Amino acid sequence: MKHKFFQPFVFVLAALFIISTEACKQYTVVEPVSQYSIAQAFSDVSNANTALVGVYDELQGDNGYGIRISMYYPYDTDEGIVSGNIDNGRRGVGRYQLLLTNSEIANPFRQLYRGVEKANLCIEQIPLMRLYNNGTETEKKELKRLHGEALTLRAQFLFELIRHWGDVPAPMIPSYRQPNLFIAAANRDSTYDKLLADLAVAKDLLPWRTEVPRNERITKGAAKALRARIALARGGYALRSNGQMERRSDYLTFYQMAKLECEELMANRTQHTLNPNYENIWRSVTSFTYDPFGEIIFEVGAGGGNGNSDSRMGNYDGPNLSNASRYGAGGGGIVMLPNYFYSFDSVDTRRDVTLTHYQVTSSSNIKSQRRLGELNTGKYRRDWRVPLLPGTILNVGYNWSMIRFADVLLMYAEAVNEINGSPTPEAINAFEEVRKRAYRGNTGLIGVTPTTKTGFFNAIVNERLLEFGHEGIRKYDLLRWNLLATKIAEARTKIQQIRDRVAPYTYVPQYIYWRNNGEEIQYYAGVGAPATALPFWRPTQIPSPTTGWTRTDWAQHLNANAIDGKPLWQGFASFFVTGKSELFPYDQATLAAYQGALKQNPNY
Repeated sequence: MKHKFFQPFVFVLAALFIISTEACKQYTVVEPVSQYSIAQAFSDVSNANTALVGVYDELQGDNGYGIRISMYYPYDTDEGIVSGNIDNGRRGVGRYQLLLTNSEIANPFRQLYRGVEKANLCIEQIPLMRLYNNGTETEKKELKRLHGEALTLRAQFLFELIRHWGDVPAPMIPSYRQPNLFIAAANRDSTYDKLLADLAVAKDLLPWRTEVPRNERITKGAAKALRARIALARGGYALRSNGQMERRSDYLTFYQMAKLECEELMANRTQHTLNPNYENIWRSVTSFTYDPFGEIIFEVGAGGGNGNSDSRMGNYDGPNLSNASRYGAGGGGIVMLPNYFYSFDSVDTRRDVTLTHYQVTSSSNIKSQRRLGELNTGKYRRDWRVPLLPGTILNVGYNWSMIRFADVLLMYAEAVNEINGSPTPEAINAFEEVRKRAYRGNTGLIGVTPTTKTGFFNAIVNERLLEFGHEGIRKYDLLRWNLLATKIAEARTKIQQIRDRVAPYTYVPQYIYWRNNGEEIQYYAGVGAPATALPFWRPTQIPSPTTGWTRTDWAQHLNANAIDGKPLWQGFASFFVTGKSELFPYDQATLAAYQGALKQNPNY
């Protein structure tokens, strides 16, 4: 939810761009309330500050991290899928039927470039301001911070463009200085190198979290964490113009860069560290309260109650709340897969935060049980919102978490393992710190951490799956590891095994029995089991008598659950093609505008 940093302001750039930094406005041809020249816009700290808010604005709304980039683009994977049957929209994105006429591809692409343009103007103009070097110490400090934020934001916009479209045009100067607005696509490695160099500058310009008032602004930790993330992407696999997934020979250079950034963050635990309770991370987000641990290092502020500046978390995702008088309507847009549910240990506290297996379809607010093929997400659930927001309201006001300290720990562990050829004690400690938090109260059950390079890497792959469910991370991890096709195939096999209840899923119940205890669900887990016990890890337990209990299909549901007329395991990611689907295509209008100067991605 936006803090007071976000204030309205408008200025004009060379008659080409109207940059509106008011959260409730969009790029339009509507005449703004007031207009400023470039010189006026960067005449003092206050105006420069407001200009930078315009850069932040392009993170937000329906075409940014309010829904499309955060909740359409990261699916389908072995974690979750977009619900419903194929269309030329979000489900086409999820199933990898990526048509050139799909507006869900075109509109976020344009918004990301608006962000790049606005950032470029700030990056150019702020250091040129007289006050940048000759103002008071307070003015110089604030302008350097604004400069660092603009560099970091441009890196985020271009990073998002690269990981979806590959080699993209990468303008580093404002449009008014471009002799040709339709510049050629740049080699992504060169663009990455530029962004990494920019972030090295930015992190020294930015303050730590505790040095400034709390809001959604970028601080030093965010620049460092983003630099580590981009470095691992630069050192990872990517689909190249030859249609092959390749990793460059100098990849260890970038793993080393990521390691050093993570080490510096880990050495500053007073700034960012793990929240000891996994659920409380998301309770803080959904109650708009301050997390003193600063685990979320970078978040996209949302607010304003509209599609330009707010978010749809808690309306599109989360449990199905179709008739809940207390919570309002929403949820159900993302289905978390059965194999993902069963990837969690029964005592892993992350499972019942990340996934929901209940719904509220009654005006009396009574929960009912979902079937195994209907599980939804849980981190941004609407029924956790404080204060509650009843009614059919699309924009719930939740901020999107971009990167957390848990990611820093696991990136560090991964980088060390790759550089060293095996995990060091420090890497194992970082890995186990995340795992022990997940097993809070049962840390003796975390298992034995592998000590070989391959074993530890596989443990990292699995731990990141469990830790970052529905945070828009899994797909891009799998891409940089060149494992996306492999994990989709593995998920299909596992779902079939769960349906058939064969090894290693012989314990999965065919049905589960439950009843309401007040508004909550009470499960029947077998004779002598406590009332709080869950039945999901035991073959079907039947109460005697069954009177008062409701039977719901569990593994049995997978016989009937279908997408596009296909069984679940065949329907999800059904159009995925190796050597093509790892990247999005350029939309038809963009290709037409470039008049042949922009090459389409492989196999489209």
